[in-house]
Amino acid sequence: MENSSVRVRFAPSPTGPLHIGGVRTALYNYLFAKKNGGSFILRIEDTDQNRFVPGAEAYIVEAFNWCGIEFDEGVTKGGEYGPYRQSDRKDMYREYADLLIQSGNAYYAFDTPEELNDIRKQLEAEKKIFTYDAVQRTHLKNSLTLSPSEVKNLLHAGTPYVIRFKMPTDQVIVMEDEIRGRVEVNTSVLDDKIIFKSDGMPTYHLANVVDDHLMKISHVIRGEEWLPSLPLHVSLYDAFGWDKPKFAHLPLLLKPDGKGKLSKRDGDRLGFPVFPLQWTDPESGEVSRGYREDGYFPEAFINMMALLGWNPGDEREFFSLAGLVEAFSIEKVGKSGSRFDQEKAKWFNHHYLVEKSNDELAGLFLDVLKEKNIDPGQKNLSYIVGLVKERVNFVAELWEQSSFFFEVPAVYDPQTVKKRWKTDSFEHMKELEVVLKQVQDFSSENTEKVVKAWIEEKEYGMGAIMNAFRLLIVGEAKGPHLFDIIEVIGKEDTLARINRGVEILGKKEAN
Repeated sequence: MENSSVRVRFAPSPTGPLHIGGVRTALYNYLFAKKNGGSFILRIEDTDQNRFVPGAEAYIVEAFNWCGIEFDEGVTKGGEYGPYRQSDRKDMYREYADLLIQSGNAYYAFDTPEELNDIRKQLEAEKKIFTYDAVQRTHLKNSLTLSPSEVKNLLHAGTPYVIRFKMPTDQVIVMEDEIRGRVEVNTSVLDDKIIFKSDGMPTYHLANVVDDHLMKISHVIRGEEWLPSLPLHVSLYDAFGWDKPKFAHLPLLLKPDGKGKLSKRDGDRLGFPVFPLQWTDPESGEVSRGYREDGYFPEAFINMMALLGWNPGDEREFFSLAGLVEAFSIEKVGKSGSRFDQEKAKWFNHHYLVEKSNDELAGLFLDVLKEKNIDPGQKNLSYIVGLVKERVNFVAELWEQSSFFFEVPAVYDPQTVKKRWKTDSFEHMKELEVVLKQVQDFSSENTEKVVKAWIEEKEYGMGAIMNAFRLLIVGEAKGPHLFDIIEVIGKEDTLARINRGVEILGKKEAN
């Protein structure tokens, strides 16, 4: 469906690293826009200067670059509806706050924080809860209770104030949500939110609605945590007399165990990242893990994120970004929260790792070897990677599964020695050394044929020979096909390892 009027946005606040829940929200917006031939916009909502964190905006941009999620407009691309950073738009918000005052939908409130705190304490003593609502506003210090001349004098004197939205009294607000259906709320349970602060900046609520209107946003797809704000936002649209976008509130990402929203603490506790990229806190210096640095491929990360809350309606689990665009629909997003599964995340990465060419993985593995100051020499890294990649989830794990290709075992695993090095292993391995010395063609296929023929001729047990042989070559009971290993390390190294191993392990006395 081509629909150029479809315009969606992702509007994070630069208050720290981007949570993976935010990545999923952005992804669903992106998929919806691309599926419907629309535009996807990145807007930075930095009206709360007190919570601004240096580097957070750059982190957000870098995270999406890594994920492969591209924006059509925004802070990185520009566009005809800019600027796309709210702090660059701050001069326009006052105009809209004034419009609401003029229409009677908002008012000046001159109450000081201390005065409101005193009232709050007084009501708490009476076991009541203070809310600046339709009831309380009638006897507080605001332009609804003060005379026009008093208001004028206070404004002229520069008395600090905020502007609050005047929530209608005892009305039912009817809202439609693309995921949750019809939602109704009575205004009697809602308070008069501040829409313009005393520091001259709008609050999220006013700036968000004004920007969405001016940027012609057609669909607001955001997290479930914004559902309580929906009645205010709908009321603001109505107060301005503007057409409302369609709203869709996505289910929460839930912690793997217990109840509640997935948090950084859960990741720290259970050992997985909750941010796409590593983040270093500019104040504390605390480093938080990232999926990129933990070795996840962006395509695996995106595939995993897409299926946390949405399903294609069939058994498919693996999707490219283009495939996700084709399959996505907002109707298939669930209402209930999605529990994060770190093992499933690894499983996705394993799939994409195995799908990569051995040459590409070899290039990535070479970086791991360089970090360990290992020179692979003339060894065929692509071939080695192909032998072991099925056994790992991450490129970094290739070392553990292949270190014996590059280094002679420093020690022999005690458990394997106890289990595999038998009384006659010493003599068998000395014989095997002689057999292999005579082999000219050291290909995997040929050495296997020669060794098996020798075992059959001698009527030795295949398992006993091969287990002891693997122990001397690898150092433990692991690794790919043994004859593939010795082809890579070569005849000279193979014979040296056998010789060294029998010397170290020696003859085992019969029990």
